[in-house]
Amino acid sequence: MSAGRHARRVAAALALLAAPGWLAAAELSVLIDLSDQRMEVRRAGVGIADWPVSTARSGKVTPTGLFVPQTLVRDHRSTLYDGAPMPWSIFFSGNYAIHGTTQVGALGAPASAGCVRLHPENARQLFELVKEVGKSETLIEIRP
Repeated sequence: MSAGRHARRVAAALALLAAPGWLAAAELSVLIDLSDQRMEVRRAGVGIADWPVSTARSGKVTPTGLFVPQTLVRDHRSTLYDGAPMPWSIFFSGNYAIHGTTQVGALGAPASAGCVRLHPENARQLFELVKEVGKSETLIEIRP
């Protein structure tokens, strides 16, 4: 897809955000609730997954708001944290990503430097879904 076409599709997807029920209008919607440390995934408005996550620990920040995935990287290593593994990364805002973690025991509680951590198998499933439907057809909402 050309850069111009991608930009138009992202703009169209973001226009949905102004309309009520935008999550239901997205082909793939990802809702992350920071207070519950949970992620709900919907495809065509139908719930298909509900997973525990780990987001920013005390002193760190996970950005809130509405996002469209920017970049997908299957086997990323952190450039900020000593090459820490970030498998199945879905970058949604600068260096912030949804990705798998080796610290699965911490899932369900704040533990990250700001990224949204998932069990590696769940991260793989989400990564594959985003690849299948397309970044511009995927909307991410992160709520406080």
